[in-house]
Amino acid sequence: MTWIQRWLPHPLFAGFLLLLWLLMNAFSFAHLLLGSALAVVISRVTQPFWPERSRIKYPGKLMLYLGRLLVDILKSNLIVARRILFHSRQLQPGFFTYPLTLTDDFAVTMLASTISLTPGTVSAHYDREGRTLLIHCLHLEDEAALIRDIHSRYELPLKEIFDD
Repeated sequence: MTWIQRWLPHPLFAGFLLLLWLLMNAFSFAHLLLGSALAVVISRVTQPFWPERSRIKYPGKLMLYLGRLLVDILKSNLIVARRILFHSRQLQPGFFTYPLTLTDDFAVTMLASTISLTPGTVSAHYDREGRTLLIHCLHLEDEAALIRDIHSRYELPLKEIFDD
């Protein structure tokens, strides 16, 4: 085991944590240092709980996915703000069950995090045996359309990036 693997046993996870930290805080040098330190520490502390390492098959597709996610987060912020400010009495919040086709645990974590990072939706529960996610949506008009959208925009690209 090299010193890099010893200090950063899950570099993808650490990178994801750093990105998440920077998205939730300001993009400053201090937050970059603090986020990096937290990512390394959390990656090392959680190492015994990881059954296997995830492998990225297509790093370029991962970058495209992250770009799409950032755009979707910005769009969703505007949509949620408009709904809350102008149509709050017409909101139809609700839960729905999303059937998973992903098999890689890290890819499932990425999908659940993507759903929670996008304003208006939150991943509430992962059923490993049933291979489903319970999702809460701020405004649930068409459950089937939302499932199709999550599947095509997020799950299929993650399946290409991580699953065999």
